[in-house]
Amino acid sequence: MWMTVGERRFSVTLADTDAAKAFAARLPVTLEMAELNGNEKHAGVSQPLPTDASRPGTIHNGDLMLYGASTVVVFYKTFRSSYAYTRLGRVEDPEDVSRVLGRGSSRVVFSEQ
Repeated sequence: MWMTVGERRFSVTLADTDAAKAFAARLPVTLEMAELNGNEKHAGVSQPLPTDASRPGTIHNGDLMLYGASTVVVFYKTFRSSYAYTRLGRVEDPEDVSRVLGRGSSRVVFSEQ
């Protein structure tokens, strides 16, 4: 899967979860993702996805997660967290994710190609 922000494309490896499969089945998806906590962008999806939430302990730059059943989250910093998420995938080379997403909201396109 691909995640595109502006002109920059990131390759995303999907997790082997029902939520990731359901999300991929909806592609392409364009989300207006809002800033939260200086470490993530988040946006709601119109229909809930399957959940199998767990507490990862450490969130990593480039993690693509589902919070609850309908909030897609892209993390752009590594930090400790006690929150529970369902894994959707991971950006393969997340070094520029923070810079590309910027400080405010971001339009993010998830696609197969």
